[in-house]
Amino acid sequence: MKKIILLILALPILISCTIKTQQPNFVFILVDDLGWADVQCNNPESFYETPNINSLAESGIRFTNAYSSNPVCSPTRASIMTGKHPNKVNITDWIPGLDPKNKPLLGPQDGEELALEEITIAEALKGKGYKTCFIGKWHLGDTGFFPEDQGFDINIGGHHKGNPPGGYYSPYKNPKLKDGPEGEYLTNRLTTESLQFIKENKNNPFLLYLSFYTVHTPIQASKKHIEKYEAKLAELGSKYPRFKKEGDGMTRLAQDSAPFASMVAAMDENVGRVISMLKEEGLDENTWIIFTSDNGGLSTKFRKNSPTCNLPLRAGKGWCYEGGIRVPLIVSGPGIKTQGQVSDVPSISMDHFATIMDIAGIGHKAEDGISLLPVFEDTPTPRRDLFWHFPHYHGSAWKPGSAIRSGNWKYIIHYEDNKEELFNLKDDIGETTDLSAANPEKLNELRQKYKGMLQSTNAKLPTINENYVAPEE
Repeated sequence: MKKIILLILALPILISCTIKTQQPNFVFILVDDLGWADVQCNNPESFYETPNINSLAESGIRFTNAYSSNPVCSPTRASIMTGKHPNKVNITDWIPGLDPKNKPLLGPQDGEELALEEITIAEALKGKGYKTCFIGKWHLGDTGFFPEDQGFDINIGGHHKGNPPGGYYSPYKNPKLKDGPEGEYLTNRLTTESLQFIKENKNNPFLLYLSFYTVHTPIQASKKHIEKYEAKLAELGSKYPRFKKEGDGMTRLAQDSAPFASMVAAMDENVGRVISMLKEEGLDENTWIIFTSDNGGLSTKFRKNSPTCNLPLRAGKGWCYEGGIRVPLIVSGPGIKTQGQVSDVPSISMDHFATIMDIAGIGHKAEDGISLLPVFEDTPTPRRDLFWHFPHYHGSAWKPGSAIRSGNWKYIIHYEDNKEELFNLKDDIGETTDLSAANPEKLNELRQKYKGMLQSTNAKLPTINENYVAPEE
């Protein structure tokens, strides 16, 4: 009887120890083309409403200086998967890219798939007993280079296309996703598949990589949410000029697209569904959620038809200005020391690999990212320089160039004319005032750091197009 009593008394301790030593789950939510200013917790004045993302930030940590590793999707996705700078995996443009032949420069030829030799997050976790599932947009290669070839046990919806080939309503025309009933919305469907995976694997450590196709074009309203935002827009009216010139392109100056707002709302609602499911299954206290985007919002294009606005940030997707590379990042999990914390520590896409490996207790080779665990634990974090290299032309009107951030200073070089720019982001987050002429020493300092980054990441530069013929004026 005494032994039984002692066992009963010890049971809570045994359960507690089991919980503490249980391998954590990971839910990585990647939204396509979601801008830093598209979520309310970053931009309280936002036209879009994101209550579930706001709630996630309140339960975790929000990074105000989070960046994608590239201003377009495929390079960033490759760096998240591997922890390597896009240059090092030879993916520096969206796949397959444009490569125009009628411009002054020719972009370097980069790869069209993530090499199978690269070790992905999924492969590393799978080797430690994790069940791995990829749902949504892949865009890292065609047949033979799909998620199931890169360590994922399950692939639902991931193929070579960068946008939903059939749009956001069934039939989807997606070889990796069965069509749903008429009227089914793709964002809802991908989340439903995610919930099913969570239910079926709640007793096994898992990685759910939910990669929404939204809010990428085509802009197709969520029928559930569109009326609300049409009414809201009508009530607000239009108070500002809608576009301004940015290079050869035009940048949208207001968040005033009801269809786009409805897509953001649908995404937010489905993030809430995932969070609710984790709570219902008792997994929330042992699951890490990472929420981010692959590049900045699409605010700048040749024509006046971009769907969102990144203000106060300059330009958008495709550009190395802040609007193209600063992204939302929220992390929630059992190791967050101070819930609701806001961190200004700069972070970048490659950090996710190192962070997940450290949380899971998996040894890994030091690549180009750093673990964010010290930030979660409120301990000092080493500062480092961040580097972006986009030596290609893009439909956003961007011309080949690169950028580096060192502390609060940011250096940008444009390769067509070798123009250099220098900004102080602490005083000028909108990059409105070029300080290069007034700060020649700082300009040279960052120029030298930029050259070092070119070399250390094996960067390829554009070349002069010998066949280019300038248009007559």
